[in-house]
Amino acid sequence: MTLSTRSSFAQRQHCLILLALLFTGCSSLKPVELPPEFTLPPAHTVLWQSIEEVQSADWHVLLNEGPTALDWRLRAIDSAANSINFQTFLWHFDTAGAMVMDHIVKAADRGVVVRILIDDTFLVHEDELLLALAEHPNIEYRVFNPFKRRSGGLATRQLLNLGEFSRLDHRMHNKAMVVDDQVAIVGGRNIADEYFGLDENANFRDLELLLGGAVVQQVSDVFDNYWNDRWSVPIESLSHKKASAEQLRDARQVTASSLHLHTEESSEELLARWLEIVEDADIGEAILYADDPPQENPKNREEVPIQVANEITALFDGAVSEILIVSAYLIPTPNLEGAIERALKRGVRVRILTNSIRSNNHLAAHSAYRNHIDTLLESGAELHEIRTDARDRKRYMLTPIGRKTLALHAKALIIDHDKVFVGSANLDPRSLRINTEMGFLILSEPFNQRLRSALDEDFSAANAWRLQLQDDGSVFWVAGDNILESQPAGSTMQRIEDWFFSHLPIEGEL
Repeated sequence: MTLSTRSSFAQRQHCLILLALLFTGCSSLKPVELPPEFTLPPAHTVLWQSIEEVQSADWHVLLNEGPTALDWRLRAIDSAANSINFQTFLWHFDTAGAMVMDHIVKAADRGVVVRILIDDTFLVHEDELLLALAEHPNIEYRVFNPFKRRSGGLATRQLLNLGEFSRLDHRMHNKAMVVDDQVAIVGGRNIADEYFGLDENANFRDLELLLGGAVVQQVSDVFDNYWNDRWSVPIESLSHKKASAEQLRDARQVTASSLHLHTEESSEELLARWLEIVEDADIGEAILYADDPPQENPKNREEVPIQVANEITALFDGAVSEILIVSAYLIPTPNLEGAIERALKRGVRVRILTNSIRSNNHLAAHSAYRNHIDTLLESGAELHEIRTDARDRKRYMLTPIGRKTLALHAKALIIDHDKVFVGSANLDPRSLRINTEMGFLILSEPFNQRLRSALDEDFSAANAWRLQLQDDGSVFWVAGDNILESQPAGSTMQRIEDWFFSHLPIEGEL
């Protein structure tokens, strides 16, 4: 970088800081007051009636692999006749995002009422596209807890809205899609290539639930609660830009090389696939846990009951024999750490799978987790970390594998022999105290065993490091005959950065 370039860069930085200070004194975003809207009654098409004849009780299926999960998401959209509720934290318009976008627009074209609610964290440079999407007569698009000043990239947007940090720090992390009030998908996956095994370099091991039956209407009720929240703002009232039909067209474009990822099916083929999966579905009791959205200012998060966090603590306190934790980001809050310690003292076995320093895509989160490793191991917990070069990573991504790496994004709990929790919540302060989350507790011995089987390989030495506490207090990372006396970092610089972040007082925000 030349001297003149550094000078120009410094000037821009100073201007941004000055703007941020000026905007701090400006008026903040006000919540909207809109007439309430609710999900249409369940559709009763031949397809849904045929499914109900096969299974009238609530049913659920584990969507364990990314490509399969994308297939069922698209298949559900293609089955819609009346309504689609679509709620997510992140939606990138890459291959997976384009496929979801295209199928949603086609559903709207055939008369399906589509409501899309997305958190505003990553909606940068997308206002023209979102406005074009919302111009469709059958599509409404709302943004949860939005940034008022919407120019620039992620860093600039944060800076320009610095005066509203307390409000904007609270995010909607929920992920749910409901079709015709008949089926729903709930879990941890955002909409982007890496969540479905399509990324060319790095992909997530994730999972979610496909559900059907009367319990789906509870998911719709939660969606309606968020949709009608005063902080869910129509995109057209936020942005002063013009809708771009060209951007919408591009966002729907799936390249010829990606067409093999999903085969369009006839109505007969759709029905056959649905009947096949429902016949093999589990029918244990499904209980929905969901945090309420903020009714007043989101900065006052402590005023809203935190259902998901409280229920997870209660599950741990009720465990008799075993707790199995899968959490992409693991930074136990005092309440959660206390529940784990109480369980261990009762003789409950606690096994944990989380990200390693190399697989964690948020290094600061790993640095905070690092401060809890000794406590967890000394208490008797069994701690495992995903390997980026996991032998069986081909299970979660498309071939050829080559140098593709794996990271963990799943959020699941197995309690004893008869309980399972799958949702959007990590076991960290952001999920348990700051953001909103949702998930399902499944009471079912067969489903408990099914998830155990799905996770067995993830805990194996070929796919994860086992952390072992030594007599002198040091920790070794062990995978078969491979023993490391320090973290399996990607570089010396990563170790330095990890050490630096671990000493910052930011754990409560992670």
